[in-house]
Amino acid sequence: MRNVVKIQEVQPSLTDRRKFLKISGLTIVGTGLLLAGCNNDENVIASASNSNLKSKYGGGHFPGIKDGVFDLGGNDLGVLTYAYALEQLEADFYTKVVNANGFTTNFTAEDQQVLTDLYHHEVIHREFFKAALSGALPNPTSQLLPNLAFDYGSLNFSNRDQVLATAKALEDTGVAAYNGAGRLISNPGYLLLAGKIVSVEARHASAIRSLINPNSKDFAGDDVVNPTTGLDVKKNPSEVLAIAGGFITTNFTALYLP
Repeated sequence: MRNVVKIQEVQPSLTDRRKFLKISGLTIVGTGLLLAGCNNDENVIASASNSNLKSKYGGGHFPGIKDGVFDLGGNDLGVLTYAYALEQLEADFYTKVVNANGFTTNFTAEDQQVLTDLYHHEVIHREFFKAALSGALPNPTSQLLPNLAFDYGSLNFSNRDQVLATAKALEDTGVAAYNGAGRLISNPGYLLLAGKIVSVEARHASAIRSLINPNSKDFAGDDVVNPTTGLDVKKNPSEVLAIAGGFITTNFTALYLP
């Protein structure tokens, strides 16, 4: 009979997670150059290769103005544009966080380190999608999602509890968004890159949860990881935009995404 070894549960320290965040964010930088350099015709062909996705999720509908309002479009380029919108939101949020008057006084040193890392990551992600779409869209001048405007209502960016609660909501929603959008991507190269980014977003969610409740199991709580399947929560674009849309004041539609 084989010996049974009892494995002692070890909670990774927040410092270790912060080091991983810094490394994992930098690994995304070079991927934008690869994706932006793809041939437009190859991207369109790859996007249309799955006939079921094409018919069900808006094949042939590129991002752009529809009836006077920008629409995210369908298929691969629509999903990338959807991700670009979310990354614009997260980048804007963390930019305001690290530049708030109370950032160096109302947040702990650990808070500041983690939130600054997340700020850099989200800016990298935003610029990655902007470069990728600029290279992949047939006419980026009219088809690239414009810079969005945001309103956070009564959120006090100098209040630690409010900022971390909002960060938690954004990061949890971001992970669920990538998980839900994966099935809509037909180009394997895009799917690989989305998988890399969602792994970083999941680290973000974990780090924020650990700041809120240190040395707990909240970093992988049952509200975000299904205790039966062991899988992350996933949401369709319509579900995610209903949440994120509360912060976005620029009008746009997602007619060809589920």
